[in-house]
Amino acid sequence: MRLLLLEDDKILGGGLRSFLQAEGHAVDWCERLGQARALRNEPFDALLVDWQLPDGSGVEWVRSLRAHGDKTPVVILTARDLLSDRIRGLDSGADDYLVKPFEPEELSARIRAVRRRASGEASPRLAFGDVAIDLAARHIWLKGQPLDLTAREWALTEALALRAGRFVSKPDLQSLVLGLEGEISSNALEVHIHSLRKKIGRAQIESTRGMGYRWVACDG
Repeated sequence: MRLLLLEDDKILGGGLRSFLQAEGHAVDWCERLGQARALRNEPFDALLVDWQLPDGSGVEWVRSLRAHGDKTPVVILTARDLLSDRIRGLDSGADDYLVKPFEPEELSARIRAVRRRASGEASPRLAFGDVAIDLAARHIWLKGQPLDLTAREWALTEALALRAGRFVSKPDLQSLVLGLEGEISSNALEVHIHSLRKKIGRAQIESTRGMGYRWVACDG
């Protein structure tokens, strides 16, 4: 998944970014609201937002996002643990609220949970005809047999499967897989897509010129 981490504490932010990247996520880390606002039109799977930033309130920023129709899942990260704070944070439009200090493994699980809810899936296991995916365990099967995917192939699978039935443009797919720090050419993306199709079946990923790629939601 591609994640936006908005956290001004350098030690915590750096540690979380390293942990989430080690789990295979693309992480764009911002220390100020102004930096996050500059990425408003970028596609993200989830936003991890500290409450108090040097240049404003993360909670009020989330409220503004929701007022403008942005439905990206949000997890608030804060040391504020009063019930009134939790209510305010969730009422701002956040999907979850995690009190510092916390274990990064719990944050990772909450990210998966809010992302599943956003995609309309209660279970971490998705089924598409002969293909089954466990998003939590990061496993994939074809006709009951496990498949061995590269890190890039898994990132593509996750980005497309979480948006099953919807086209994802090439630029957005590149961003979802690598974020701002990585670079991948259009030709390289097509090579990875081709390799993934060979493993899961060409019909599972549909492509249309000018629209991008789409994970087929059901048997056609």
